[in-house]
Amino acid sequence: MTDIAIIGGTGLSNLIGLTITGREVVRTPWGEPSGPVTHGTLGGRSVAFLPRHGTAHTIPPHKVNYRANIWALKEIGIREIVAVAAVGGIHADFTPGVIAVPDQIVDYTWSRGHTFFEDDLSHVVHVDFTEPYCPQLRASLIAAAAEAGVEVRDWGTYAITQGPRLESAAEVDRLERDGCHIVGMTGMPEAALAREAELRYAHCAVVSNAAAGRGQGTISMQDILDNLETGMQSARALLAQLLSGR
Repeated sequence: MTDIAIIGGTGLSNLIGLTITGREVVRTPWGEPSGPVTHGTLGGRSVAFLPRHGTAHTIPPHKVNYRANIWALKEIGIREIVAVAAVGGIHADFTPGVIAVPDQIVDYTWSRGHTFFEDDLSHVVHVDFTEPYCPQLRASLIAAAAEAGVEVRDWGTYAITQGPRLESAAEVDRLERDGCHIVGMTGMPEAALAREAELRYAHCAVVSNAAAGRGQGTISMQDILDNLETGMQSARALLAQLLSGR
């Protein structure tokens, strides 16, 4: 039985090395997920894969149906999720190509469907989010990185902004003052929904660029894609190692 899933972000719309055994369309009360769930094997282990932005990478961050995605994975029996995301580096330790396994989140998004506990409730539901990521899954990711020879930062606070535009330099200054080390657009409400669904969840965040005001000149999509090509190779090696050990 497949009980672990990988959610792919920008740069990981398909999982190279995955031996595909089937695809599954899952209907949810929250609408359509980003696409069919792909089933296969990687590192000798059964795994499910769902591209967050769709197979053709056409769904922008603020339009991703996060509730449908998490609900669909829960529905097919998934218990653990490794979420891959491209991020900008705010802190000097988070340079392009480095992989981060963050331990905290600050959410700056708005108007996204961010909870399953909204309508027709018998009581108001609150979930603890003190530690937004599963410590055991984070530890497994960090250990797999070491075994695969992949450079990681095993700490960091992930700022999630609305997108799809990139941030201004002043906004990044504010994020840094708030204690954030990396910035992206897809970490929430995905992580909180996974917590509500009682799924173990952790981020594998690939630094694709220096955040606004932290590098030289403007940020180009070509530079981001070039850095992601290298970073995602490391992410794939890390994921294969993680799965081979589980």
